[in-house]
Amino acid sequence: MSAREEAGGVVPYHGLDPGTVLDAVDVLGLWTDGRLLALNSYENRVYQVGLEESDPVVVKFYRPGRWLDEAILEEHAFARELVERDIPVVAPLEFAGATLHRHRGFRYAVYPRRGGRPPELDDSHALEWVGRFIGRMHAVGAVAPFRHRGSLSVESLGVSAVDTILAMGLIPGHLTEAYATITRDVLERIRAAWQRAGRVEVLRLHGDCHPGNILWTDAGPHFVDLDDAMSGPAMQDLWMLLSGGRQEMSGQLADLLSGYEDFADFDRRQLHLLEALRTLRMLSYSAWLARRWDDPAFPQAFPWFSGNRYWEEHVLALREQAALLDESPLVV
Repeated sequence: MSAREEAGGVVPYHGLDPGTVLDAVDVLGLWTDGRLLALNSYENRVYQVGLEESDPVVVKFYRPGRWLDEAILEEHAFARELVERDIPVVAPLEFAGATLHRHRGFRYAVYPRRGGRPPELDDSHALEWVGRFIGRMHAVGAVAPFRHRGSLSVESLGVSAVDTILAMGLIPGHLTEAYATITRDVLERIRAAWQRAGRVEVLRLHGDCHPGNILWTDAGPHFVDLDDAMSGPAMQDLWMLLSGGRQEMSGQLADLLSGYEDFADFDRRQLHLLEALRTLRMLSYSAWLARRWDDPAFPQAFPWFSGNRYWEEHVLALREQAALLDESPLVV
């Protein structure tokens, strides 16, 4: 079945009611107790489901049309490969030898529930600890390539995003030309940053390694949500853990790399990509909201997206990024 055939209509989760969620778990041989909690997720639908005489599980229902089965299974295989090497990633559970299941037209996977608290990224020890695990993840990620998942590029995250925004006509008319002009400018600067970095190694990545996808317990950090796993440069899994001014980010990156380089090499030329990757995320985030605007959950959760203020601030932020893209890279 193709991604287009699986899309199935404007309302992607029509029919995914509580009974369907519980039935999808029951058919796998797990006995639900009726407790159901919707978790904070918009791209997919994710629920915590209570079980009789067992810990709850987390069930992810994949957005119809987004991924082909092969791409989802490749994500699952990568997660399980990491777990087999004692890298703390939450991987899907197997039932009858399978991790991807279907019920009433929905594709889904079941995960063990793993709680935790946000990481304290102002703690150098915590950053070093996270860096060690990312280094181990990347050492595994470099062993073999993805074959069915996307690759990070200026075209896939930048050019495609800008084309989407301009084509959909969501920008207020008085800002359309300003948006078109500044995005042409930043895309040119992003390409220049890639040229300065030169040919960098591409490997399998977590892809969305922001603090919300790292949970901390007394045993240390663990990583969740590999839904955006992709091929790309190592810097993609590091830059989202940096914040503040240049001096602060240099110190944070030094702490991360102190642990990271115990297990994997880091090519310092990738420092040229930091602000380029940040800018690509800004562009792709807006396009993500635009592409999902026909999902009723999105206008309800992000009502500001269709207002003038968001687009005025977005254009201003891109102008600020244009200046940052011209600065020299961090010194670590």
